[in-house]
Amino acid sequence: MTDALIPNQGNMLRKFAHSAGRAVTPILILVAWQIASATGLVPERTLASPLHVIGTFWTLIADGELQDNLLVSLRRAMEGLAIGVSFGTVFALISGLSRSGEAAVDAPLQILRAIPFLALVPLFILWFGIGETPKIALVALGTIYPVYLNLYAGIRGIDKKLLEAGACFGLNHWQILRHIVLPGALPSFLVGLRYAVGISWLSLVVAEQINASSGIGYLIMSARDFMRTDIIVVGLIVYGLLGLLTDILIRTLEHRALAWRPSILKG
Repeated sequence: MTDALIPNQGNMLRKFAHSAGRAVTPILILVAWQIASATGLVPERTLASPLHVIGTFWTLIADGELQDNLLVSLRRAMEGLAIGVSFGTVFALISGLSRSGEAAVDAPLQILRAIPFLALVPLFILWFGIGETPKIALVALGTIYPVYLNLYAGIRGIDKKLLEAGACFGLNHWQILRHIVLPGALPSFLVGLRYAVGISWLSLVVAEQINASSGIGYLIMSARDFMRTDIIVVGLIVYGLLGLLTDILIRTLEHRALAWRPSILKG
């Protein structure tokens, strides 16, 4: 029993050492940043010190201002992401499962993809005004392409031998689609979803600068007018944490959904 525990303890120690090693660089950066601020090398007006940023962070939480704006940003990002992922999935299925569908869908999407979606902000304002619609539409547009491209590649990358095997077992078209094509393309879809989640936050940073009256982007823009670099840094940190947490959520979903797939990573 004791001998069996030794390898597990060794793995735990290695994981702890790995995690500690990854934390060293960020800690050193924070220490150097604080020293530079304390010695006047980095003026407060240029960049607030880490301690000042932490104090502002807790003040915004205590006032409820951070939570209120965070909820608004989350709603915009999730609504835009849901729309973009839905359209990207539908377009990928149409294009990936049919030659005629590819001819109808792929070329227009590739043309639109070549246009930087952030450059469409002026048009979105003219079309939708300055309310919530252009903000959500901008997020949705940015998240369509990663899902479409990855799912399309996943569908077209299915091994033809698997399709032939399914036909030999008597599966009809819909059964092959359900039991072979969609599970085989799922890893590609999840990769596209991870990219889409990251782009949704990037889009939101720009979208919330379109005459917004709430949201993390609005908080940052207001702080810029008053040269509050501490609030700007808090907003940027919140954006970064949101991106990290949502990526962890998608990766957890990926591990659960693809538990059947063998992994090359051990320990």
